[in-house]
Amino acid sequence: MVDTLGVAVVGFGWMGRVHTQAYARLPHHYPQLPLRPELVTVAEEVPGRAEQAAEQFGFAAATRDWRAVAADPRVRAVSITAPNFLHREIGVAMAEAGKHIWIEKPVGLTAGDARAVADAVATAGVQGAVGFNYRNAPAVETARELIASGELGAVTHARFRLFSDYAAHPEGALTWRYERQRGGSGVLGDLASHGADLARFLLGDIASLTADTAIFVPERARPTGATAGHSRAVGGELGPVENEDYVSCLLRFASGARGVLEACRVSVGEQNNYGFEVHGTKGAVFWDFRRMNELGISRGEAYQDQPVSTVYVGPGHGEFAAFQPGAANAMGYDDLKVIEAYRFLRSVAEGTPHGATLPDAVHSAVVLDAMARSADSGGWVPVDAHA
Repeated sequence: MVDTLGVAVVGFGWMGRVHTQAYARLPHHYPQLPLRPELVTVAEEVPGRAEQAAEQFGFAAATRDWRAVAADPRVRAVSITAPNFLHREIGVAMAEAGKHIWIEKPVGLTAGDARAVADAVATAGVQGAVGFNYRNAPAVETARELIASGELGAVTHARFRLFSDYAAHPEGALTWRYERQRGGSGVLGDLASHGADLARFLLGDIASLTADTAIFVPERARPTGATAGHSRAVGGELGPVENEDYVSCLLRFASGARGVLEACRVSVGEQNNYGFEVHGTKGAVFWDFRRMNELGISRGEAYQDQPVSTVYVGPGHGEFAAFQPGAANAMGYDDLKVIEAYRFLRSVAEGTPHGATLPDAVHSAVVLDAMARSADSGGWVPVDAHA
């Protein structure tokens, strides 16, 4: 028997749309799921946006006040896709109202914010999922299994990169993303949060790090109206960019492995160049998000001049079978969010966490806070793996 689960989406920019579409696709890809999402309410403070979303996607109600969602007994689960500065307030309130939450990274502005939401979820006994979508790629899960199996030997060093050009244009609007009070960190919270999660997901806890950050576009024009995504603004009053465009970081893992994490939002010529390279004493594995369904794998006993093979993930890897019948049939970004939605609802149905959780968000945020401290001090700083 399939039960319905009343869901709401709070914040309807691009990511709110992605969450909504993921809910709608769940019955197509996971018909065995004992819960079927029912779109109850969409909340968005920009005038008219919630009503438009309700009409397009079939929400039963629309509101400009997210507090109405917390008070609605029809809503049992909430996607929180609002700006970063609202994550803590909304996340804690929804958990205290007994709602399961699926919240986008980085879960607030600091590790303290992420921890407050995690504590509220634990105290309320509800489920909490976090939007670390790249770990859901079947190729990434396969890489993790390969590393854990010892086929690459002991991991020696790794590189994680997240380069994008979404903020490269000098006419990019000075939205909340570039303000400390509302956005918190810049590329740290936006892209490096994914890198920190991938690094821990694949290689375990980070023990210490040293980081450097920079702002390359120091001023932007303030928008004159509501924005969505990465809008441009021309002729508006110029204001300062308050958070970093770029970060480079050296990592020391608890295992003894070394790593490099680099992220930039103003990389001209780079569109979603995200990926990793992990090297071990006997082999290596390579992944590029732009070729999401492929892995480069080197393994064997040759050591020197050992070749790299391209492996196309297929139905035997991760959640691939829920989307495609055979290897080399492409999956895409939105499919990763469907997997995330599935694991969230499965967690609700079974009462056991599946996928990325609030403690994972806390771990990532602790790493980001350490990066910020290191960039300020110029030295190595420890990372509290038990935070």
